Amino acid sequence: MTSIWSFIKTRLGRAGGAMAAIDEQNLPQHVAIIMDGNGRWAQRRALPRIAGHRAGARIVRAIVQEAARLKIKFLTLYAFSAENWRRPKAEVGGLMKLFEEILRSELDELHGNNIRIKVIGELSGIADGARLQFEKAIEQTAANTGMTLIIALNYGGRADILRVVNELIKAGRSDTGAAEVDEARFGARLATASIPDPELLIRTSGEMRLSNFLIWESAYSEFLSTPVLWPDFSADDFRAALGEYQRRDRRFGGLSGPPSEN
Repeated sequence: MTSIWSFIKTRLGRAGGAMAAIDEQNLPQHVAIIMDGNGRWAQRRALPRIAGHRAGARIVRAIVQEAARLKIKFLTLYAFSAENWRRPKAEVGGLMKLFEEILRSELDELHGNNIRIKVIGELSGIADGARLQFEKAIEQTAANTGMTLIIALNYGGRADILRVVNELIKAGRSDTGAAEVDEARFGARLATASIPDPELLIRTSGEMRLSNFLIWESAYSEFLSTPVLWPDFSADDFRAALGEYQRRDRRFGGLSGPPSEN
């Protein structure tokens, strides 16, 4: 895996510290990232896990800035899954304080850069301090027209799908003339309704699974796993991933080139 990622970065012009060469006129509308490896980054340095999360928070700032500069319309970050409550209480508590701290310090700049903030997941289940900061951020940036920064917080793809199923069951009981459920009707009730499906899904730290992240929405996403731990992920790594995406042949079940007559 490391050799593959090194090849990608070299091929895209990162060797020698040069910025990765990409076609900025041919970028995905929506990029989603599973930010993995904070804990391992800290452990390798004999630091507490929260130190890895703090280091990772600095990378979030750099990637958000680069994505906005490239005029990517939607960037989704997997910040805290519904399963992350199983982690030690001290780590979860530290994360909640970190979310609150980051939003308090970064909100004005995000707003000033015309970035809209959206949260998917059960925000009501988040610690009060962090929840209030997220609610403030959502309200303050609601009218912004630049990039939409989507934070997946207390989020699980299966839970979102089950919520939609139960809503449709209830709607069907109250409406005897309800139409059959199709993808459009189903998708319109997901937490990501009105947001295009991610064309590119990046996971750091070398893992090769979705971990319950956007499992409906990522059906045709290009998946890219990099061995780089999230706190070491850079704007140039992000550009390298975008460049690799541009080299992919997105067929959506069809074939490349003109339609065959056979």
